[in-house]
Amino acid sequence: QVQLVESGGGLVQPGGSLSLSCAASLRISQIYIMGWYRQAPGKQRELVATMTRGVTTNYADSVKGRFTISGDNAKNTLFLQMNSLKPEDTAVYYCHARLHVFASSDWGQGTQVTVSS
Repeated sequence: QVQLVESGGGLVQPGGSLSLSCAASLRISQIYIMGWYRQAPGKQRELVATMTRGVTTNYADSVKGRFTISGDNAKNTLFLQMNSLKPEDTAVYYCHARLHVFASSDWGQGTQVTVSS
């Protein structure tokens, strides 16, 4: 299992930027896949971005070109840099990890991101 703690959410105006952090209990390079998901009110949780083995990244079409996922192995931390934020990006953002291919999913507690003028 991987323990995950998110931070960095908040209120931002449309067009603004915000950075989320996810502190993990293991080095990112030891974790098969990590990522960010989000859940807006009344909607299902959806994938935002993933990083496999600390290298390969994948993004939802809705955030490509605006969000960047990255990791700092020395600090056991995953980041999500969010630029050009839109009101539709408003959601609770969750950090996710699977230690290996057959492991169950681990989730952080979530952090609220609100994009509003």
